[in-house]
Amino acid sequence: MTRIRLKPDTLDEENARFEQVALPRPLFLNSVPKSGTHLLRNVMRMFVPVADHYKATFIQWGNLFDHLGAFDASRNMLSWGHLLFSDASAVEAAPARKIILVRDPYTWVLARARFFVSEQFGDNAVLVKDEGLSVDALINLMITGIHQKSMGLKDMYMFNALGWMGRDTTVIRYEDMVEAVKDLDSRRAEAFFMGLFDAAGLAKVPEDWRERVRIGADRKQSGTARENLNAAAEIPDELTARQKALVDFNAPGLRALLGYY
Repeated sequence: MTRIRLKPDTLDEENARFEQVALPRPLFLNSVPKSGTHLLRNVMRMFVPVADHYKATFIQWGNLFDHLGAFDASRNMLSWGHLLFSDASAVEAAPARKIILVRDPYTWVLARARFFVSEQFGDNAVLVKDEGLSVDALINLMITGIHQKSMGLKDMYMFNALGWMGRDTTVIRYEDMVEAVKDLDSRRAEAFFMGLFDAAGLAKVPEDWRERVRIGADRKQSGTARENLNAAAEIPDELTARQKALVDFNAPGLRALLGYY
């Protein structure tokens, strides 16, 4: 497993400034990696007592059975991860409410490429710095996957998001959350966050919810925010038409299923 190096944040200290109420059920935040995981996690951390944060690790398939306490119905913890959907993960996570975060596959490919060659994500930067891998080839690898090394786009979405869709799961889109954060005083933002808090099972939404969201959503608190990464290559802001076609060929119907048109 590649070692990810991130600076610690100060959100536990910020959390202590507010009155906190325990969750009525465990809450698990799952996401397609590089879909805004830290944004969702950091916002929700501001609404749950720090003692109830399951901070041991990001829960994934490889460590699931070492961290089943995250889903213990007697503890009602807030946890997060990139947990692949399977029979065992579905059974073990059953006691928890689940919020699944997704992102437009067109921009996800670029975000994944930036992180892949960042100093924060192991030593992959050597591929473009010293071994001459082109940026175009890197982007294609993010779509198709790297043979015997890394999942492609289709499997990433299938096992981290689509497989989890069900009546006990709420799917939210990264872009909708970003827009709500940018315009917190709007009715649209209030509707988005009220829906999020309802999905999380908050018994009562505190009156200071906007202030908590602003603190949790501060990009300085996220080590994986784009401006906080030290990338070895310049990744474009948009896919080419051919690369978009490659995404659509690789995962036909995916964007429409997630509400992207």
